[in-house]
Amino acid sequence: MTTLENRPRTALLVVDVQNGVVDGAHQRETVIANIGSLVEKARRDRVPVVWVQHSDAELTRGSAEWRIVPELAPSDAEPLVDKSYGDSFEDSSLETVLSDLGVGRLVIVGAETDACIRSTLHGALVRGYDSILVSDAHTAGDKSAWGAPPPATVIAHTNLYWTYQRAPGRTAGTVETKDVDFGGRS
Repeated sequence: MTTLENRPRTALLVVDVQNGVVDGAHQRETVIANIGSLVEKARRDRVPVVWVQHSDAELTRGSAEWRIVPELAPSDAEPLVDKSYGDSFEDSSLETVLSDLGVGRLVIVGAETDACIRSTLHGALVRGYDSILVSDAHTAGDKSAWGAPPPATVIAHTNLYWTYQRAPGRTAGTVETKDVDFGGRS
């Protein structure tokens, strides 16, 4: 139901699954394994996999912290979008990449739940994309020392409120890894 014309395809959007982002993140191994299984499924189903990689003062391009985790490996044919803001669309090539692929529906996974995942979900929905969050394939680090809730609560809250998001002509919601259907019926 995307509001983007002539964009019938779905893509798996893998956001910021980088060494320095997920080091010490909540349920890191489980989340990375879930993302890996979705990447494999997308490839089998010939669904585009688009990788997003954040750069900033703490994640210097080319550094070990900036690299995508070793458990996941983008193929040479899969787009890699560099960004420097929370919303993966902001001042990046993501919109052009998705447009060129004919994508109007995103299945979103990655990190940080309370920053780049939330920003990207909202950014996608307001730009006309159907935006599905995979509820067990995103994670966050512990920011409770700065007054944030524990990561499990942040993740649960994000899953709760994204389940009920709506916008005219667009769909949103959550789905578990095991129930992802790249054909549009998740």
